[in-house]
Amino acid sequence: MCGRYSLAPEQSKEIAQIVAEVQARFGAASIHTGEIFPTNAAPILLPDGQKMTPKPMTWGFPSFKGKGVIINARGETALDKPMFRRSLLERRCIVPTTGFYEWDGQKRKYHFRLPGQDRLYLAGLWNTFQGEERFVILTTAPNDTIINVHDRMPVLLTDDEVVPWLHDTGMASAKLTALQPALESAAV
Repeated sequence: MCGRYSLAPEQSKEIAQIVAEVQARFGAASIHTGEIFPTNAAPILLPDGQKMTPKPMTWGFPSFKGKGVIINARGETALDKPMFRRSLLERRCIVPTTGFYEWDGQKRKYHFRLPGQDRLYLAGLWNTFQGEERFVILTTAPNDTIINVHDRMPVLLTDDEVVPWLHDTGMASAKLTALQPALESAAV
C-alpha cells in the first residue's frame, strides 16, 4: 500500500520543473508539495504525443461505499475490477515523487527511494468522477527491500519505462507483476 508520498521540488531538478510547469499553467495553489496525503491535488504526468505533460489531479477515486476514497489499485487484480479495468487499458498516468512512505508494525515511518536517484516515478491510473479528474497508485507484492516494513509496495517505473507505461498496454500489463527495483529507506 502507498498511503503517502513525498514531492519535494527542492530535492530534484526534474520534480521542480514538473511542479513549476503545473503551477504556471494552473496556478500556484493547484497542487500540494511536501508530504502528499490522500485527497490532495498533486501533479500527474499524462501522455502528450510521444512526450508527457503534467496536470494536477486529486489523489483517490471516490469509494463505492460513499465514504472515503480508494487510493491504490492492486496491480494483480486491476484488470478484473470494473473500477480500474478501463483506466488500466486507456488512462494510465505517472505519479512523480521524491519517494514514498510506509509504516512498520511498530508504527515507525520509513521513507523509500531509489538509490542514487532524486526522483521516483510510480505507476498510476486516472479517471473522471462527476467532472473531477482523480488518480490512484498501482501496488504490487513487496520486494526484499520493503517486505520487512510492509506487505505491499507501489509499482515503480524506471526512466526507461516511463513513456512505454503510458503508451504500451502489453508492457503495462507485464509491469504490474514484475520484480521491482531495490530501494533504500530511512526512518523518518
